[in-house]
Amino acid sequence: MVLCMIYKIYLSPPSMGGKEIEFVQEAFAANWIAPAGPALKQFEDEITRFAGVGGSLAVSSGTAAIHLCLRYLDVKPGDVVFCSDMTFIGSCNPIIYQGGTPVFIDCEPGSFNMSPAALARGLKRAAGEGRLPKAVIIVDLYGESADYDRLLPICSEYGVPVIEDAAEAVGVEYKGKKCGSFGIAGTYSFNGNKILTTAGGGMVLSQNQAAIEKMRFWSTQAKEPCLYYEHKEIGYNYRMSNICASIGLGQLRFLENKIERRREVHRHYAASLKHLPAHIKEPSDSCTSNYWLSVLVLDDDRLKPEDLVLYLQIAGIEARLAWKPMHMQPVYKDCRFFPHESGRMAAEEIFQSCVCLPSGDSLTPGQQQMVIDRLTEYLEAPGPVRQTPG
Repeated sequence: MVLCMIYKIYLSPPSMGGKEIEFVQEAFAANWIAPAGPALKQFEDEITRFAGVGGSLAVSSGTAAIHLCLRYLDVKPGDVVFCSDMTFIGSCNPIIYQGGTPVFIDCEPGSFNMSPAALARGLKRAAGEGRLPKAVIIVDLYGESADYDRLLPICSEYGVPVIEDAAEAVGVEYKGKKCGSFGIAGTYSFNGNKILTTAGGGMVLSQNQAAIEKMRFWSTQAKEPCLYYEHKEIGYNYRMSNICASIGLGQLRFLENKIERRREVHRHYAASLKHLPAHIKEPSDSCTSNYWLSVLVLDDDRLKPEDLVLYLQIAGIEARLAWKPMHMQPVYKDCRFFPHESGRMAAEEIFQSCVCLPSGDSLTPGQQQMVIDRLTEYLEAPGPVRQTPG
């Protein structure tokens, strides 16, 4: 059952730092409303420096960014692309846009990110069958980096390029290197619920400036440099607007503050709920975290995340189950899947035991206490009470 309701407390609403309106007003004053404009170039340049890459391309969504990367790698009908199983569907739908076939790779139980063991098993099998993937899309989940020191060498062994989906990991570092800078290209999402938002949008990042320029060409309908409109290739209407980029410039000024506030939210949840039959997932030691979402792990098998989410919804609190694994999605039910271990599907375990809690940097102490009170009320209640939300 899905309830349609107005929440008092949202999962991860956008929050403005105050500078955004100044950049937007500058754009309006100069009449730079359309996609091209100085704020757009400045936003790309600042993201390039921020992530330590060779170049960046601002586009309409994180999904569009992944699509352009797959196009650049020449994924065609019949080609296989490996992708993290535990993710939002926008990570893998672009494979279908290109006519490719997704193969899903399970996650590790601890990090929720791609399992090196499952990846190695999948690539070994693919090599034996003479059908190596055109790319591996590795997702950085819930504000935590994948373990690239273990994953990249496996891909390198088979000569398969990596696309990093860092949609949820803006500002995160893995061993001193920013997420979005791994592989042949990385991508960000600036959707409204992300830690850095442009209202809607995404970014392609790469050390390869030629790749960025080719994708820039495709993102503006592949217009040839003529005095008239001429097109020799199929392109897309994927460019970010100058207004959205203006918002992004303002958001960047407060990114560290946003991360620190979400870290405080995470720590307060962890300290307040430790006496309950559940715990807050902690980040791995190998990376920093932007604490995009605090994930509650239910430690009692009798507790069902669906029941808890409904209980919170009736209290006016938005919470979500963990991402439903792609191999469990009806649209991808026939796709191949490599589990973390033989007989153990870690992504399914996570889906069946985790709830994402309100984690926004604008969450007030009073709002967080309301969430904690409802969680405590539910988790301390006798079993039958839990089955009757409200």
